Amino acid sequence: MPDTSLSSPHAAGEPLDALIIGAGFSGLYMLHSLRDRLGLKVLAVDRAAGVGGTWYWNRYPGARCDSESHSYAYTFSEELWKGWSWTQRYPDHGEIRRYMDYVADTLDLRPDIRLETTVERCDFDDAANLWRVTLKGGELLSARFLITGVGCLSTANIPNLPGLADFAGAWYHTGAWPHAGVDFAGKRVGQVGTGSTGIQSAPVIAAEAKHLTVFQRTANYSTPAQNAPLAPERKAWIRDNLDAIRSVMLATTNGHPFTVTDRSLHDVTDAELTEILERAWDFGGLQFRAGFRDVLLDESANARMAGFLKDKIRRIVRDPAKAEILATIDHPYAGKRPPIDSGYFEAFNRDNVDLVDLRADPIERVVPSGVRLKSGREIPLDILVFATGYDALTGPLIKLNITGTGGRTLAKEWEAGPRTYLGLQVAGFPNLFTITGPGSPSVLCNMPVPIEQHVEWITGCIAHLREQGATRIETTPAAMEAWGREVKRAADATLLSRVPHSWYLGANVPGKPRVFMPYAGGMAHYRKLCAEVAAKGYEGFVLARPAAVAAE
Repeated sequence: MPDTSLSSPHAAGEPLDALIIGAGFSGLYMLHSLRDRLGLKVLAVDRAAGVGGTWYWNRYPGARCDSESHSYAYTFSEELWKGWSWTQRYPDHGEIRRYMDYVADTLDLRPDIRLETTVERCDFDDAANLWRVTLKGGELLSARFLITGVGCLSTANIPNLPGLADFAGAWYHTGAWPHAGVDFAGKRVGQVGTGSTGIQSAPVIAAEAKHLTVFQRTANYSTPAQNAPLAPERKAWIRDNLDAIRSVMLATTNGHPFTVTDRSLHDVTDAELTEILERAWDFGGLQFRAGFRDVLLDESANARMAGFLKDKIRRIVRDPAKAEILATIDHPYAGKRPPIDSGYFEAFNRDNVDLVDLRADPIERVVPSGVRLKSGREIPLDILVFATGYDALTGPLIKLNITGTGGRTLAKEWEAGPRTYLGLQVAGFPNLFTITGPGSPSVLCNMPVPIEQHVEWITGCIAHLREQGATRIETTPAAMEAWGREVKRAADATLLSRVPHSWYLGANVPGKPRVFMPYAGGMAHYRKLCAEVAAKGYEGFVLARPAAVAAE
């Protein structure tokens, strides 16, 4: 383990130019960009014992990325690109962590990263124009700019089930998995949740456990990943085609390395549609939805694709009762995050796998020996696995206990739902930048693409402030209101906002306001909007110079 203690000049107590919270994809690039491009005094902190951000914690069975490996990487550096070779089409969690270590070492970032460092609160000192950040243990850090790189899916959503404290077995959440792993051999396991993590976990647990019971509240679509090792010629092609790959990712709506065919589902016959989708199924991955432009724009078009997928489930799952529970899906395809899998539906053909429809028979409580359903049926369990997702987008930020000007807290400001300008700033919180915050494309994209765009925009913004002799930047309530209307307009133009139980709206967290959080207007369009804002002297932001700050 490298030395993670503060090195001089950080230890001297002088204010930093920037403090970055998080050492994942966002934090590592932000540190490199501000330190090595602008020459600023920067520190990144992370509560984990290693770099990797969300992927430091994502170690649950079957955990792997749903973006193709060559696209789930930094593209800003040819040295980084050519010095690393992925082994699989879809990398697992271990390979992603090795990649993050490689980046930290290649860019010599570790001297300016403090690990095992938890932020307890962040307070803006208006008079000094500094952020005061209190760490667990009481240590105080100060910085001109505070930048959050805490990830969109990093705060576990653990259901408040009656009786959980009395469970005699062990329980785990997929987002905080034991690093030593969990031994399922000979165990009766219950898995609650069938989103992306649950769909990845179930086949692996089923292969190891004595018995697995999957508790399903919401049936979900999934397409096969068709994961495989990368052939040597594929690796060579990736290594030699950075510019071409990057240009495609920058031009697409979701930052993936493939384009969407300019064709409507209404333009093909049923036979033609089946042929196209069968080929896409065999190819696998998220590219399944790329054959038509109107999958998320037209209900009747989406219904045709959804029908194909539901029929697939009924053909794969041999037990008609299980198949019907799995195929009774109440939302449009890709209206929620569209998972990809490695044998999910096939797992229900195993003799040791059962399925419980929680809409028909909800969990009444956890009992010491397992789970009791509303019907009175008790299911004996030794282990409970919660694949219940995250308090997405807002949860990780609110957890930082951020207080801005006039004592206003981020938690209070977002009581009715998140309000931001471009997903980058919140009025009343000067010099605070939120990488891939709510109101940005973030989770609707291949994440490294919006992360790189945000880091480069923030770097350019801070460079502009220095050139202008300004020390403070803050968005305005009017800019936030206008952007909130644009976020809603973009969502309402798609089928995404019509799924009431989606975590895009916060529906997976009891009591969370139902507001569509990411920007659905497309990454390429969003990039253009951000560039226009910068070109107009950071329209929608107020820049202040030292004298103006002192006069406030």
